[in-house]
Amino acid sequence: MSIDITMRGPLFDGRAARAADRACDDARDDVAAYAEERVLMGTAASFKTRTPYYETRVTTERVSGDVSLVHDQGVIYGPWLEGVGSRNAPVTRFAGYRFWRAAKQAVAARGPQIAEAAVQRHLPEMGG
Repeated sequence: MSIDITMRGPLFDGRAARAADRACDDARDDVAAYAEERVLMGTAASFKTRTPYYETRVTTERVSGDVSLVHDQGVIYGPWLEGVGSRNAPVTRFAGYRFWRAAKQAVAARGPQIAEAAVQRHLPEMGG
């Protein structure tokens, strides 16, 4: 007596692994885009007279395979706008807008849901 076992499908031919990689990439990209959007929403709400320079400097950069970084490209007055600069408390009364902090809190709260949605989009490719 002999038994022939044939293994086929997304798990065995590599499609599931590739779809999982795409899901991780999409989750990272979606969370980073949400973070950038929240920062720009904060600047729009905070700045009375909007000039495009600072807002055009807010960007998302893929630092490594697993990490995307949302930053203001090192704009010199960025820490002052946020309220963490050395000149905020001792020199001026300006406490900062804190839009980066607000964006970080929003991402911490909504990030898992955003990542879950990205994974859900790829589940059919994974055979799930």
